[in-house]
Amino acid sequence: MNKKTIRGIDLKGKRALVRVDFNVPMKDGAVADDKRIRAALPTLEYILGQGASLILMSHLGRPKGGPDPEFSLKAVSESLAKLLGKPVAMAPDCVGPDVEAMSRSLQPGEVLMLENTRFHSGEEKNDLELAKQMAALADVFVNDAFGSAHRAHSSTEGVARFLPAVSGLLMEQELEYLGRATMNPERPYVAILGGAKISDKIAVIENLLTKCDKLIIGGGMANTFLAARGYNMADSLVEAASVETAKNILAKASDKLLLPVDAVVGDRFEAEAASQVVDVDKVPAGWRVLDIGPKSVAAFAEALRGAKLVVWNGPMGVFEFPKFAEGTFAIAKLLANSGAVTVIGGGDSASAVKKAGVAKQMTHVSTGGGASLEFLEGKALPGVAALMDG
Repeated sequence: MNKKTIRGIDLKGKRALVRVDFNVPMKDGAVADDKRIRAALPTLEYILGQGASLILMSHLGRPKGGPDPEFSLKAVSESLAKLLGKPVAMAPDCVGPDVEAMSRSLQPGEVLMLENTRFHSGEEKNDLELAKQMAALADVFVNDAFGSAHRAHSSTEGVARFLPAVSGLLMEQELEYLGRATMNPERPYVAILGGAKISDKIAVIENLLTKCDKLIIGGGMANTFLAARGYNMADSLVEAASVETAKNILAKASDKLLLPVDAVVGDRFEAEAASQVVDVDKVPAGWRVLDIGPKSVAAFAEALRGAKLVVWNGPMGVFEFPKFAEGTFAIAKLLANSGAVTVIGGGDSASAVKKAGVAKQMTHVSTGGGASLEFLEGKALPGVAALMDG
């Protein structure tokens, strides 16, 4: 996906309006995890190094369409100032005369953080008047918020209609690695899908089956496929409404699709549940599948042998409970030592490789769960489509 980046334009003396993804976890009014802020630093430092000034905008949480101190970006601006090693001015809003005056007075190398874009109800409606006011603050628009690129909002898609619009370095990296998985993948190419629901991922499964050489399915969604094969899944999570769809997918997929052969089951959905390993056709009454078993790990390891590209989205079990985390962590460790290009699709999978202690051994860990899923579905992301072609 060839989009123009900040490297392809002259930034000297310009005011760059940068859409970042600073929707970070907060605790007691402070930033609890600054991973997303750190991920944006290469883009911000590059722009400053080119002699431009920075105007940053982001959403935070889900305020009810009006200002709310709980969702202010002030604490985020303080965290960023420490990481950048320079002051970050805080605007009272993301648009309006006061903010315009602040943006006009910015000198090259200076940084201004706008207040939460979602304090305006028009943001999520892609209100073009709001987008126009955002665009009035700057000379160029840079989208570096891949995690919000699947949403057509004023600050992601609308503003790109009024300014020259390019991608930041983080966005460029996301498009490069997820693009590899959908445009021209290296082979053998193995995709791994997990998570609870098949209904969320039907389009992803169907698209990936046309691209990959093998598709491994684990997590709660595997139960629906196993039920479609006629197995009694006892108290396991099964989406009854999706069993027919699963049957159709299995019929089309032939031997490309791999399902678990054994499972770790629990007698209730709790961290301290009693557990045992059983074959998938022998789940005892009153028990539920909460992880893949050791035979499944071995079968999946065999399928991954020699892979050149692996894309993973969604855990293999309820990895929040240590007793049912082994399958997910085993897959994470297999990928870390596989020698393949490994692309982790954000959300729970990103959290799983971090918990397994192997995040740094992955080629790319996506910053956007929902956005990476839609990309893997083959959908155009509005925030990306709006950028100038390279």
